[in-house]
Amino acid sequence: MAAVRSVYQRILGSSYSKLQPQLRDYFSLAVGSGSYGLGTGVFDVVGCPMPWLRPALAPAAAENTFFPEFGRDVPFTIENHAHLDPFGRASLTALRQVDFGSRTRVFEDSTVFDQRHGLLDYVGRHRRLATALSLDVTAAGHLRIESSATRILAGPVRVALPAFLDAKAYTEQWWDEETGNFRVQTKVIQPQAGAIFVYAGSFDYTLVAAEAALPERARPARWESRG
Repeated sequence: MAAVRSVYQRILGSSYSKLQPQLRDYFSLAVGSGSYGLGTGVFDVVGCPMPWLRPALAPAAAENTFFPEFGRDVPFTIENHAHLDPFGRASLTALRQVDFGSRTRVFEDSTVFDQRHGLLDYVGRHRRLATALSLDVTAAGHLRIESSATRILAGPVRVALPAFLDAKAYTEQWWDEETGNFRVQTKVIQPQAGAIFVYAGSFDYTLVAAEAALPERARPARWESRG
Protein backbone atom coordinates (compact mmCIF):
# COMPACT_ATOMS: atom_id res chain seq x y z
CA MET A 1 0.00 0.00 0.00
CA ALA A 2 1.33 3.42 -0.94
CA ALA A 3 2.25 5.70 1.96
CA VAL A 4 -0.29 8.39 2.81
CA ARG A 5 1.16 11.78 1.99
CA SER A 6 0.45 15.15 3.56
CA VAL A 7 -1.02 18.00 1.52
CA TYR A 8 2.45 19.57 1.39
CA GLN A 9 4.14 16.39 0.19
CA ARG A 10 1.55 16.05 -2.58
CA ILE A 11 2.31 19.53 -3.90
CA LEU A 12 6.09 19.61 -3.47
CA GLY A 13 6.75 16.12 -4.83
CA SER A 14 10.48 15.41 -5.09
CA SER A 15 11.32 18.89 -3.77
CA TYR A 16 9.99 17.83 -0.37
CA SER A 17 13.25 16.01 0.32
CA LYS A 18 15.13 19.32 0.07
CA LEU A 19 13.47 20.67 3.21
CA GLN A 20 15.35 20.66 6.50
CA PRO A 21 14.73 17.30 8.25
CA GLN A 22 12.78 18.99 11.05
CA LEU A 23 10.54 20.72 8.50
CA ARG A 24 9.94 17.42 6.72
CA ASP A 25 8.67 16.03 10.01
CA TYR A 26 6.55 19.11 10.72
CA PHE A 27 4.82 19.17 7.34
CA SER A 28 4.34 15.39 7.10
CA LEU A 29 1.15 15.23 9.19
CA ALA A 30 -1.31 13.25 7.06
CA VAL A 31 -4.81 11.83 7.18
CA GLY A 32 -5.04 8.80 9.45
CA SER A 33 -1.90 9.53 11.46
CA GLY A 34 -3.74 9.26 14.77
CA SER A 35 -2.00 12.40 16.02
CA TYR A 36 -2.29 16.16 15.83
CA GLY A 37 0.44 18.75 16.05
CA LEU A 38 0.65 21.16 18.98
CA GLY A 39 2.94 24.18 18.94
CA THR A 40 3.61 26.66 21.74
CA GLY A 41 5.67 29.78 21.34
CA VAL A 42 5.99 33.55 21.31
CA PHE A 43 5.52 36.00 18.49
CA ASP A 44 8.23 38.66 18.51
CA VAL A 45 5.68 40.79 16.68
CA VAL A 46 2.09 40.09 15.60
CA GLY A 47 -0.91 41.98 14.26
CA CYS A 48 -1.68 45.04 12.19
CA PRO A 49 1.24 47.51 12.20
CA MET A 50 -0.91 50.38 10.83
CA PRO A 51 -2.94 52.14 13.57
CA TRP A 52 -5.27 53.81 11.07
CA LEU A 53 -6.26 50.43 9.62
CA ARG A 54 -6.91 48.54 12.85
CA PRO A 55 -10.58 49.57 13.34
CA ALA A 56 -11.40 48.18 9.88
CA LEU A 57 -10.18 44.73 10.97
CA ALA A 58 -12.72 44.32 13.80
CA PRO A 59 -15.27 42.53 11.54
CA ALA A 60 -12.51 40.17 10.34
CA ALA A 61 -11.63 39.34 13.95
CA ALA A 62 -15.21 38.18 14.53
CA GLU A 63 -14.66 35.71 11.69
CA ASN A 64 -11.41 34.38 13.24
CA THR A 65 -9.20 35.85 10.54
CA PHE A 66 -7.20 39.08 10.88
CA PHE A 67 -7.55 41.13 14.07
CA PRO A 68 -6.97 44.78 15.01
CA GLU A 69 -4.49 44.24 17.86
CA PHE A 70 -0.74 44.71 17.49
CA GLY A 71 1.83 43.55 20.00
CA ARG A 72 5.32 42.29 20.76
CA ASP A 73 6.39 39.24 22.75
CA VAL A 74 2.90 37.74 22.48
CA PRO A 75 2.35 34.07 23.47
CA PHE A 76 0.54 31.82 21.02
CA THR A 77 -0.44 28.22 20.38
CA ILE A 78 -1.17 26.36 17.16
CA GLU A 79 -2.95 23.06 16.57
CA ASN A 80 -2.61 21.22 13.23
CA HIS A 81 -5.20 18.54 12.38
CA ALA A 82 -4.92 16.33 9.28
CA HIS A 83 -8.28 14.99 8.07
CA LEU A 84 -10.60 14.58 5.11
CA ASP A 85 -13.03 17.44 4.60
CA PRO A 86 -16.74 16.69 3.93
CA PHE A 87 -15.94 16.60 0.20
CA GLY A 88 -13.32 13.87 0.56
CA ARG A 89 -10.28 16.13 0.11
CA ALA A 90 -7.09 15.74 2.14
CA SER A 91 -6.96 18.75 4.47
CA LEU A 92 -4.89 20.30 7.23
CA THR A 93 -6.90 22.49 9.58
CA ALA A 94 -4.96 24.90 11.77
CA LEU A 95 -6.30 26.59 14.90
CA ARG A 96 -4.15 29.42 16.27
CA GLN A 97 -4.74 31.28 19.53
CA VAL A 98 -2.88 34.52 20.16
CA ASP A 99 -2.88 35.73 23.78
CA PHE A 100 -2.74 39.52 24.12
CA GLY A 101 -3.42 39.29 27.86
CA SER A 102 -6.73 41.14 27.96
CA ARG A 103 -8.01 39.30 24.89
CA THR A 104 -7.27 36.07 23.03
CA ARG A 105 -7.63 36.17 19.27
CA VAL A 106 -8.18 33.12 17.06
CA PHE A 107 -7.04 32.61 13.48
CA GLU A 108 -8.27 29.46 11.74
CA ASP A 109 -7.97 27.99 8.28
CA SER A 110 -8.03 24.73 6.31
CA THR A 111 -5.37 24.00 3.70
CA VAL A 112 -6.81 21.58 1.16
CA PHE A 113 -5.33 19.51 -1.65
CA ASP A 114 -7.75 19.87 -4.56
CA GLN A 115 -7.22 17.72 -7.66
CA ARG A 116 -8.34 20.54 -9.95
CA HIS A 117 -6.98 23.66 -8.25
CA GLY A 118 -3.92 22.40 -6.36
CA LEU A 119 -3.39 23.75 -2.84
CA LEU A 120 -6.22 25.96 -1.55
CA ASP A 121 -6.50 27.76 1.77
CA TYR A 122 -9.97 28.44 3.23
CA VAL A 123 -9.84 31.09 5.94
CA GLY A 124 -12.17 32.04 8.82
CA ARG A 125 -15.00 30.47 10.82
CA HIS A 126 -17.26 30.34 7.78
CA ARG A 127 -14.45 29.76 5.26
CA ARG A 128 -15.62 32.74 3.20
CA LEU A 129 -12.16 33.54 1.88
CA ALA A 130 -10.22 31.17 -0.39
CA THR A 131 -6.75 31.67 -1.77
CA ALA A 132 -4.45 29.60 -3.96
CA LEU A 133 -1.11 28.68 -2.40
CA SER A 134 2.23 28.10 -4.08
CA LEU A 135 5.17 26.45 -2.32
CA ASP A 136 8.91 26.76 -2.78
CA VAL A 137 11.95 25.32 -1.00
CA THR A 138 14.90 27.66 -0.50
CA ALA A 139 18.54 26.70 -0.93
CA ALA A 140 18.77 26.52 2.89
CA GLY A 141 15.84 24.08 3.09
CA HIS A 142 13.27 26.60 4.35
CA LEU A 143 9.67 26.44 3.14
CA ARG A 144 8.20 29.51 1.47
CA ILE A 145 4.46 29.83 0.95
CA GLU A 146 2.81 32.51 -1.17
CA SER A 147 -0.91 33.15 -1.48
CA SER A 148 -2.61 34.55 -4.58
CA ALA A 149 -5.98 34.90 -6.31
CA THR A 150 -8.21 35.55 -3.32
CA ARG A 151 -11.90 34.75 -3.76
CA ILE A 152 -14.84 35.78 -1.58
CA LEU A 153 -17.31 32.90 -1.13
CA ALA A 154 -20.62 33.98 0.41
CA GLY A 155 -23.81 32.08 -0.38
CA PRO A 156 -24.05 31.75 -4.16
CA VAL A 157 -21.53 34.55 -4.66
CA ARG A 158 -18.00 33.78 -5.79
CA VAL A 159 -16.03 36.97 -6.43
CA ALA A 160 -12.36 37.14 -7.36
CA LEU A 161 -10.72 40.23 -5.90
CA PRO A 162 -9.07 42.44 -8.54
CA ALA A 163 -5.28 42.61 -8.38
CA PHE A 164 -5.21 46.18 -7.02
CA LEU A 165 -7.32 45.13 -3.99
CA ASP A 166 -5.98 41.65 -3.39
CA ALA A 167 -3.57 41.21 -0.48
CA LYS A 168 -0.93 38.49 -0.79
CA ALA A 169 0.58 36.59 2.12
CA TYR A 170 4.25 35.64 2.11
CA THR A 171 5.36 33.08 4.70
CA GLU A 172 8.69 31.47 5.45
CA GLN A 173 9.21 28.72 8.02
CA TRP A 174 12.41 27.03 9.08
CA TRP A 175 14.24 25.18 11.85
CA ASP A 176 16.64 27.32 13.87
CA GLU A 177 19.68 25.18 14.67
CA GLU A 178 20.98 27.64 17.28
CA THR A 179 17.82 27.82 19.41
CA GLY A 180 16.46 24.34 18.66
CA ASN A 181 12.97 25.44 17.68
CA PHE A 182 10.91 26.44 14.68
CA ARG A 183 10.71 29.97 13.35
CA VAL A 184 8.04 31.49 11.15
CA GLN A 185 7.50 34.90 9.61
CA THR A 186 4.57 36.17 7.55
CA LYS A 187 3.70 39.45 5.87
CA VAL A 188 0.33 40.18 4.28
CA ILE A 189 0.90 42.91 1.73
CA GLN A 190 -1.77 44.99 0.01
CA PRO A 191 -0.52 46.87 -3.08
CA GLN A 192 -1.93 50.25 -2.05
CA ALA A 193 -1.28 50.12 1.70
CA GLY A 194 1.79 47.91 2.17
CA ALA A 195 2.15 45.38 4.99
CA ILE A 196 -1.28 45.28 6.63
CA PHE A 197 -0.70 42.24 8.85
CA VAL A 198 2.49 40.60 10.11
CA TYR A 199 3.72 37.97 12.49
CA ALA A 200 7.14 36.55 13.30
CA GLY A 201 8.24 34.32 16.11
CA SER A 202 9.46 30.95 17.33
CA PHE A 203 7.79 27.88 18.78
CA ASP A 204 8.23 24.33 20.02
CA TYR A 205 6.18 21.57 18.40
CA THR A 206 5.15 18.07 19.32
CA LEU A 207 2.69 15.40 18.21
CA VAL A 208 -0.20 14.51 20.54
CA ALA A 209 -2.53 11.50 20.36
CA ALA A 210 -5.71 12.64 18.63
CA GLU A 211 -9.13 12.04 20.16
CA ALA A 212 -10.67 12.53 16.69
CA ALA A 213 -9.45 13.31 13.18
CA LEU A 214 -10.87 16.81 13.65
CA PRO A 215 -12.13 17.66 17.15
CA GLU A 216 -15.16 19.90 17.61
CA ARG A 217 -13.07 22.87 18.77
CA ALA A 218 -11.30 22.97 15.40
CA ARG A 219 -14.36 22.55 13.19
CA PRO A 220 -15.43 25.59 11.17
CA ALA A 221 -18.99 26.89 11.31
CA ARG A 222 -19.26 26.17 7.58
CA TRP A 223 -17.39 24.13 4.96
CA GLU A 224 -16.66 25.27 1.43
CA SER A 225 -15.92 23.22 -1.70
CA ARG A 226 -15.44 25.94 -4.31
CA GLY A 227 -11.96 26.89 -5.43
